[in-house]
Amino acid sequence: MSETNSHQAYDALAERFRRISLLGDAEGMLHWDYAAIMPEGGANARAEQLAELGAISHGILTADETGDLIARATDEAPDLTDWQVANLNEISKKYRRAHALNEEFVTTMARAKSVCEQAWRQARAASDFTLIEPTLSPLLDLVREEAQRIGDALELDPLDALMDAFEPGARQANVDPVFAELKGFLPEFLESVLAKQQAEPDIIRPEGPFPIDIQRDVGLKFMETLGFDFSRGRLDVSHHPFCGGIPDDVRITTRYDENDFTSALMGVIHETGHALYEQGLPADWRLQPVGNALGMSMHESQSLLMEMQVCRSQAFLEYAIPIIRDAFNGSGPAWETENLIRLYHQVSRSFIRVDADEVTYPLHVIVRYTLEKQIISGDLKTSDIPAAWNQTFEDLVGVKIPDDANGVLQDIHWYDGGFGYFPTYTLGAMTAAQIYQSAQTTMPNVELEISTGNFSSLVGWLRENIHSQGRKLSTNDLLTQATGRPLETAPFLNHLKSRYLPS
Repeated sequence: MSETNSHQAYDALAERFRRISLLGDAEGMLHWDYAAIMPEGGANARAEQLAELGAISHGILTADETGDLIARATDEAPDLTDWQVANLNEISKKYRRAHALNEEFVTTMARAKSVCEQAWRQARAASDFTLIEPTLSPLLDLVREEAQRIGDALELDPLDALMDAFEPGARQANVDPVFAELKGFLPEFLESVLAKQQAEPDIIRPEGPFPIDIQRDVGLKFMETLGFDFSRGRLDVSHHPFCGGIPDDVRITTRYDENDFTSALMGVIHETGHALYEQGLPADWRLQPVGNALGMSMHESQSLLMEMQVCRSQAFLEYAIPIIRDAFNGSGPAWETENLIRLYHQVSRSFIRVDADEVTYPLHVIVRYTLEKQIISGDLKTSDIPAAWNQTFEDLVGVKIPDDANGVLQDIHWYDGGFGYFPTYTLGAMTAAQIYQSAQTTMPNVELEISTGNFSSLVGWLRENIHSQGRKLSTNDLLTQATGRPLETAPFLNHLKSRYLPS
């Protein structure tokens, strides 16, 4: 990337990671195809393909030559730009993590993830956890081994080592106090909100069916409103909504229910927030680690900022509801603006995390975080996970789980080997509140613009302050640069109070 010969080692290292990134991009597209359109019969072949790509990337990353280039590039650091130094730091981190795992382990892990993910689809459809135990148990053994190996290499607790992969710098010592504060605040607050809403007139839910093709058209309309670039992405359907692909070809998915248009629509908006982040990453660093999104809490902040902070605000809903009403030819009391705003602000104890309101959502996350600690430590056996889930969920959220599909099988993450990920959802909600608060302070008219469907100022501010920064800064440094301070709980709690219990 240099025009001189003063950083030959760095340039060679950057070229090496360009190749690794291209292989990763291919993996990303294969994962999207796997989740969205691949026939079941292709599962085993796809598992082999992904395992081989993973092995090739891992081999390049962990080669002795890579380590030598990192050492030589470090000597060149005084001649590197700030972006190059940040990129070198990211490369070094990746190398140290990957070097803790050999190629055989990586291949075995990739295959186990793909097989277990496919088994999850069948187990969830049957609402039967026992169907996945034979594939989940060996995967969990591999996850624990991975956590121990990386933890030993980085001198981290095994769960901290897993969390660090999703949120650099995240530690149980930092997450535990935050979750303890939320556990201390949310139950009583939830009771107060439920009591307030119960005293109000009943919400009238519009009756379906809501044709899927119309739901899709409405989703596409709001993707365009938010600023999604359709020349570099698309919308599809999958078992579990997600954002995948690559920054220049972002693939988002949702799932539809003909009896409820609200879930799919907000799912589309949520994933569009992720996609906008991907599409706004620094193009000059597209195939380098520093050009990737920052930790997952920042990624979740971008989706939750759009879904929760902005698109459930009264300002946006007053703009959006007439469009939704016209699309479905809705009429009558159920379609009145005030009724639908109350529907979108409705709080309830529910089973499914992705459909949960923002008051109860952190409790869903804390359930999973609590169990992850026990699973990774080995204190919780695979066969005991459903019972532990049901009891922990009832204790924290306050409802009994009726079956596995509405309980332990609802999320794909564990069955794809994704442990240490869930805390980023709630850290992301907190980050979203703080970022949007700062954006409103910087741009006093932004809410007025949103009320007319104009997202250009908000997305432009996010592009400049968040998206274009890639991984140049740490999460705390980026948040401090954008908002004036590191992450705080107060903006999130104040947001909940102002929306659900206004004084």
